Amino acid sequence: MHRLFAALLAAASCASVAQAQAPVAAPAPIYTLDQAVLAAGGSAPASEAATAAIEAARQGRTVAGLRPNPVAQGQIENVAGTGPYRGLRSAETTVGVAVPIELGGKRSARVAVANAQLTRAELQAAIIAADVRVQVTQLYVEAIAAERRLVTARDQVRIAQEALRAASVRVQAGRASPLEEQRADVARINAEANAERTARLVDATRANLARRIGRPIDGALDIALLDRLPTAFIGPVGPIRAQGTLALAAADADLAIADASVRLARANRVPDLNVGPGLRRLEATNDTAAVFTLSIPIPLFNNGRAAIAQASAQRTQAEAQRRVTALDVEQAITDAEAEAANAATTARATSGPALAAAQEAARIARIGYREGKFSQLDLLDAERTLAETRLSAIDALANFQNAQARLGRLTAPAPTPATGENQ
Repeated sequence: MHRLFAALLAAASCASVAQAQAPVAAPAPIYTLDQAVLAAGGSAPASEAATAAIEAARQGRTVAGLRPNPVAQGQIENVAGTGPYRGLRSAETTVGVAVPIELGGKRSARVAVANAQLTRAELQAAIIAADVRVQVTQLYVEAIAAERRLVTARDQVRIAQEALRAASVRVQAGRASPLEEQRADVARINAEANAERTARLVDATRANLARRIGRPIDGALDIALLDRLPTAFIGPVGPIRAQGTLALAAADADLAIADASVRLARANRVPDLNVGPGLRRLEATNDTAAVFTLSIPIPLFNNGRAAIAQASAQRTQAEAQRRVTALDVEQAITDAEAEAANAATTARATSGPALAAAQEAARIARIGYREGKFSQLDLLDAERTLAETRLSAIDALANFQNAQARLGRLTAPAPTPATGENQ
């Protein structure tokens, strides 16, 4: 007997040691929202277009700073005439170079327009990056909400199967009619079909997210993101200001481009000079002589006033559009803050007291149904209320995350322009 007890004790000890030494599988890495946003930013066609636009604006600034090219000139006189000027016998050849001289500050005005356009291109890239983040966030939230709905759907399948077993026991014991078993079976079939549909939606949302980020999704998604709610959403603490946001910064950049265009139109009204030396060969004496040319256009038909009027009107339009943008941004931020606050309130209610009450009601209904105190209709109603409350909680949590993403997009700060170099 002692030997048997010792053998059992040794076997148990060996089993404990083996279990302790067994390798523990590491949890699968979670593919976070920030990783998805980073991947999408590098593969989005809009981001590539914005990068190309910035490079084009930089090259445009380089072009704006270049001076006009000189012009090589050649002239042959006293040819194809009569008498001594017949043929090329008395031809006089002149060669020279004409150098355009810009007046009125045209070059600096062009550079100012190019700098404003580069700033606008950089802001557009930041706007596209913010838009990509919102789009990826919405797809990510949709994917994790679908996975949470699948968990709820599978739980409803388990509950429906347990209800069917309870109904079968009651029918076999003669305490209920076969109709209850049929109702429970229908509820189970519907729950299984709903779980199958929800599983397809999970696959679709993950595929959409993978398509947006340009790569397959490795690992599980951060489902706990849905549960991150503020303890108390108190809303704005001060007056809402559009200053410093991406939208208003873009409007300011458009106004800066319009201002620079007015300056350029005024500079273009000043005529440029074309000067240059030349060398003339005299056929009669076979001598050479220097020639100096000077030309200036006469602003007879186009004196630049129409271009200045056009640029001024566009500047007035840009200034008015900036005021409209400021009002629209402040209104949008106000609406987004209210939407986020309401979504947080709904999420806290549905995922907190309401869900707890629905779970307790369903638990009491299950116990009462097994004990014959509640009817099957009471049980089905309690289970349906629980399922609807769970789905409402998931929807509310997803709505809050999406509202927060939209609010973050509206209040995203504008980047500091980097156009001060190489001016």
